Amino acid sequence: MIHPLATCLLAAGLVGAPAEAVFTLRGRVVDATAAPVAAARVSAVSETRAPALSTQTDAKGEFTLGLVLGRYTVKVLAPGFKEATRSIRATAAGTESREFVLEVSSFRETVTVSAPSGYRVAEIGSATRTLTPLRDVPQSVTVATRELMRDQLMRSIGDVVMYVPGIASHQGENNRDQVIIRGNSSSADFFLNGVRDDVQYYRDLYNLERVEALKGPNAMIFGRGGGGGVINRVTKEAVFRPLREVTLQGGAYDHKRIAADVDQPLSDRIAFRLNGMFERSDSFRRQVDLERYAFNPTVTFTPGPRTKITLGYEHLHDTRVADRGIPSFQGRPAAVDLSTYFGDPADSHVRARVDLGSAMVEHRAGRLLLRNRTLYGDYDRGYQNYVPGAVSADRSRVTLTAYNNATQRRNVFNQTDLVYSVATGGVSHTLLAGAEIGRQLTDNFRNTGFFGSATSISVPFADPTIDVPAAFRQSATDADNHLRTNVTATYVQDQMERGAFQLIAGLRFDRFDLQYHNNRTGDTLARVDDLVSPRTGLVFKPVTPLSLYATYSVSYLPSSGDQFSSLTTLTQQVEPERFTSYEAGVKWDIHPDLSLTTALYRLDRTHTRATDPNDPTRIVQTGSQRTSGYELGLSGRVTRGWLIMGGYAYQDAFVTSATAAARAGAQVGQVPHHTLSLWNHYQPGKRVSAAVGLIHRTAMYAAIDDSVTLPGYTRVDTAAYFLLRPGTRLQANVENVFDKRYYVNADSNTNISPGFRRALRVGITTAF
Repeated sequence: MIHPLATCLLAAGLVGAPAEAVFTLRGRVVDATAAPVAAARVSAVSETRAPALSTQTDAKGEFTLGLVLGRYTVKVLAPGFKEATRSIRATAAGTESREFVLEVSSFRETVTVSAPSGYRVAEIGSATRTLTPLRDVPQSVTVATRELMRDQLMRSIGDVVMYVPGIASHQGENNRDQVIIRGNSSSADFFLNGVRDDVQYYRDLYNLERVEALKGPNAMIFGRGGGGGVINRVTKEAVFRPLREVTLQGGAYDHKRIAADVDQPLSDRIAFRLNGMFERSDSFRRQVDLERYAFNPTVTFTPGPRTKITLGYEHLHDTRVADRGIPSFQGRPAAVDLSTYFGDPADSHVRARVDLGSAMVEHRAGRLLLRNRTLYGDYDRGYQNYVPGAVSADRSRVTLTAYNNATQRRNVFNQTDLVYSVATGGVSHTLLAGAEIGRQLTDNFRNTGFFGSATSISVPFADPTIDVPAAFRQSATDADNHLRTNVTATYVQDQMERGAFQLIAGLRFDRFDLQYHNNRTGDTLARVDDLVSPRTGLVFKPVTPLSLYATYSVSYLPSSGDQFSSLTTLTQQVEPERFTSYEAGVKWDIHPDLSLTTALYRLDRTHTRATDPNDPTRIVQTGSQRTSGYELGLSGRVTRGWLIMGGYAYQDAFVTSATAAARAGAQVGQVPHHTLSLWNHYQPGKRVSAAVGLIHRTAMYAAIDDSVTLPGYTRVDTAAYFLLRPGTRLQANVENVFDKRYYVNADSNTNISPGFRRALRVGITTAF
């Protein structure tokens, strides 16, 4: 028996198809940069005056029309483009393939800021290196769009992941971005337009189109690491559409920020875009502030209708006071004023200077797409901080230590992809073959803070903010080293589709070659790892908007860790850790602007280090960890005036066999069992809208020894938006409306970060 829904869909698919159709026209619609144009209207007008036949292109820009014999004028029209026409003759030959290249319309498009365009993304290219509908990607992916980031006045990766199920922000010693994805903490699994950007620093959102969180092992696409998942930032690029937009922000704790976005076509072949930002803000934490600025020019050049070249450069300068938070006492965060600073704020600082140069070339030749990306990064970062430690039993004293650390790194990565589409034996294939080469040069230098001859100081718990000078010099174990890392990789993938089934299968080979030189001793150590990372995924589509999937993937982390900051004669012998993931889920586009996703997964981390029970000077790789979980996400437009973004995650992350850090059965630190986030934006009229957000998290341990608990909390945020005139929007956001006392994350049991107090921020965006 055929389901009534299937009957309706079959009937809908046959409407407009002539009963005598004997000729099939297949085609693809692209813009001048060779990017596919989705939802373009394709119509075929018969010279015999028969009724016109029409269809729309899919996410890949592809379409199919069934025609009877005769001559036709085929017209293709999409918003913002000139109409393209072509004459064809339907003959008894049966099929014909055509490509239509659309030119940008000559009129100037007026950009206005009114109702947000949406929180949903229909397709992405990062998960498979091919443009694929998000519902057909066989893994859990959450996308934070530019509209969501703007509506919440987000400024950091930490702000973004609050609305991503299964991911939490780690304190990262309050000098860098660090995330915990499905129970695995990393400061290196960050990517920019699909290319590795792994240095420890705070990334800004001023120049982003969206942030993609791809969960589960992703080595097939991104290479080493990525055991729990990766964060990919997609930047704005120069497009052939004029844009002028400026955003001003101000608010509590002397928050001041300005950002600008200017896009200007210079001709019909060259476009220029410039994004910039400056911010100077204080904090609810006493004597903690930051200053940062950045700018990012990009140029897009289309020498021909099938070729696009994009060049970009970004400079980011970030300075702030280093803040390690507050200590714990008797298994809980210490009961102190949340603004209390432990250490010397005048002698604590974080700095980062980042210069990124990028180039991307895309060329399409028939069914073949050639894409090459290069990213060069020059990173200079350092920090000096005071670290709170143990509190005395009578809570009268607290221990402080201090150190500084500097890292310089130069990265260069080049990726080349070949994508080819072909159909054989009733199966359509999207074939991918590619290669990546990379070189990273890193210098690390660390000093310990000395208070006289001691490396720690005991200060009154009631007055822990000090101005006692510390002398910073190297101790016997402080780092002074140089590392050279060479990476070469090749990968292949096939996305197959037949009827209601899709299969993706891929394999990647990485050679990770690390050479470590200790400047203090003159010792040189090396290790080479050959990593083979497979991925398979099966998608079943009973109807077009619904995908049921199952996937298997593997990633590896070399023994030098995600930052490969050191190598010893002991770790030199250690094999890479292995991450193995099994995941199944459902993705449903409830309607074209609203998506629901669910995922059930198990992620095993094996080959982790453990101390040999018979010889404490040796390491054995018998340690293991498992995370089992369930995720649910909802994003998009519920009704014309109601936008929603949210998700729920259940996670159980625990040590399955003893590691060097924890006993078997221990819960992994900073992985709560339950998290919930929900953001609702409702616009009842043309000029006024409002939003309310909810963030809930259950209790979690601060570290893997399970001795300190960070209590759960529920935080409520609100916002109001006013359209002052076409192109100008005023918004007011209140964070932590009820001034809830909570602790957002930690770096250890004695370095705990309190959550932000109630704060009002106001922003005005004008486009002209």
